[in-house]
Amino acid sequence: MTLAMRSPSGDVVSMGRVNSAKPGLAKGPRAGDKRAMEFRSHMQAALEEARAAAQRGEVPVGAVIIAPSGVIVARAGNRTRELSDPTAHAEILALRMACAAARSERLPGHDLYVTLEPCAMCAAALSAARIARLYYGAGDPKSGGVAQGARVFAHPQCHHVPEVYDGIGARDAEALLRGFFAGRRAL
Repeated sequence: MTLAMRSPSGDVVSMGRVNSAKPGLAKGPRAGDKRAMEFRSHMQAALEEARAAAQRGEVPVGAVIIAPSGVIVARAGNRTRELSDPTAHAEILALRMACAAARSERLPGHDLYVTLEPCAMCAAALSAARIARLYYGAGDPKSGGVAQGARVFAHPQCHHVPEVYDGIGARDAEALLRGFFAGRRAL
């Protein structure tokens, strides 16, 4: 199911698809839910982080974490090569920053926007941090861990399942990834 809403300027904005048909994934906002009527995408901020990662020679993935107040509390792009750290994915780095700022290992009520479907490692970390809502752009048939591959949130061992919305800013995220890898193949 595709969600859409009107922006303050009157434009219809696609909010992506709600993964309600997939086992273990939340159904999204209920009718009358105030949050559904006040939705504001932060995917552009995540895309900015992805572009910055590409400029550093990293795979262009960016993530931002939004506090319940609606303020961005953490933002990061991939830094696996720069830090020589296979866990330095955008989501993990953003979680570390947000948890440090909150002085807690859990982030209830927080949202995460990321340009690419999280891998299994990142999906498990989002569950452990108790992220309330996950919004992602491009699906990842090769390494995704949410709607593809491991489907971490569908496992009975998963202690917390965030609401999941996919396809938000997908065209921009996919174009960024395609351009990055096309450039790499041309070398």
